[in-house]
Amino acid sequence: MDLLDWHRGRLSSRRLAVLVRHLPRDSATLQDIHGEAAHWSVADHLLASVVDQLAEANWMFATVNRDEDADPLEYPTPVPRPLPGDGEPSPSLSPSPSPSPSPSPSASSAAEPVRNPSAIELAQFFR
Repeated sequence: MDLLDWHRGRLSSRRLAVLVRHLPRDSATLQDIHGEAAHWSVADHLLASVVDQLAEANWMFATVNRDEDADPLEYPTPVPRPLPGDGEPSPSLSPSPSPSPSPSPSASSAAEPVRNPSAIELAQFFR
């Protein structure tokens, strides 16, 4: 198929749109438009989500069942996912474990760091 056929009138705009819309995932056009996200299927995104959820569940279990005097465990790092139209992987598509409170107008301009819940807070939550 020659793209000049569209200019010559042998290929309709509708047919060209259908051909472009149904390009294979590994085509150069989709790679340019979507970057690395073109390689990720719905199943890949679901598997990454499952891995993140299992890591969070293991972290919660280990946090609740550790000694109260021990140092807090580091929150698991989510599987990096590609952003649509960008070759750069995103840190996560899932929400953070505990969102930081919105700063009040009288608060300082420095952002407060996000903290993980303590073992006591988790134990109280799961009672």
